[in-house]
Amino acid sequence: MRDILSVLQQVEPELSKSERILAALLRNDADFMVNAGITDVAKRAGVSPPTVTRFCRRLGCESYTAFKMQVAQVTFGGTRYLTANASSADPDDVADSLLAQLQAAAVKTREALDMKAVVGAAETIAGSNLLAAFGSGGTSSMISDEVQNRFFRLGLRTVSITDHAMQLMQAATLKPGDVVLALSVSGRNLQMANALEAARTYGATVIALTRPDRPISELADITIGLDLPEGDNILRPSTSRYAFLFVTDLLATLVAMHLGDGARENLRRVKYQLSNARDPDDKEALGD
Repeated sequence: MRDILSVLQQVEPELSKSERILAALLRNDADFMVNAGITDVAKRAGVSPPTVTRFCRRLGCESYTAFKMQVAQVTFGGTRYLTANASSADPDDVADSLLAQLQAAAVKTREALDMKAVVGAAETIAGSNLLAAFGSGGTSSMISDEVQNRFFRLGLRTVSITDHAMQLMQAATLKPGDVVLALSVSGRNLQMANALEAARTYGATVIALTRPDRPISELADITIGLDLPEGDNILRPSTSRYAFLFVTDLLATLVAMHLGDGARENLRRVKYQLSNARDPDDKEALGD
């Protein structure tokens, strides 16, 4: 799909002074340009209608109507990435604001948690023959790997799969007693949904960490709903990372408590081997 905002960046050095005014208007108020007529745009920018037409042609559009159609396509997802954020760039302010963002995300997640679903998920995972974590993308891929990191050391057979084709193939090998932990920030990962359908076909239980009432949650036997709004500052990492990590740690702790002596013995073995191979004492973390 053609990205008119990307075209604008490429041709901007060649624009006239009047055309640069139109470029600024496009960035700052694309909705206006989508809904206004060519005369209204010219009046607001302080230029002539022919200048607007030339600007549209600079961007590869044959007419103002064609220009508006292309702007409409990118208005929803792209314009906020072209403007500077107003928040302070002072390093101390950035650090404090990120800390506040982390704390707020954790609190909101805890307040909204369905603990019945969390406990049910933990009990199901603790009794699983195999735990397969599915995540594809940014946050979900990272958390999928973290699931494997947290649960294998408790003695559970755990795999992390972040490739859609591999998820589908793994799903085809599952059976009753196996569990898929599906991780999706949007809940609209349709390729993952195909794998979840296959997993359920062969009797596996599906647990989803995702937004409620989305395709991924609708396929799950147990859904732990995570629905945090993203901030306006696109230069900051997604807040959903904190929510997913918090719930992953909660599940791992509950599963460890459920497994009891078995989990402690596996953790002891891990620590014993690390202590002999690396640590001079017993105060280091259980794995880097």
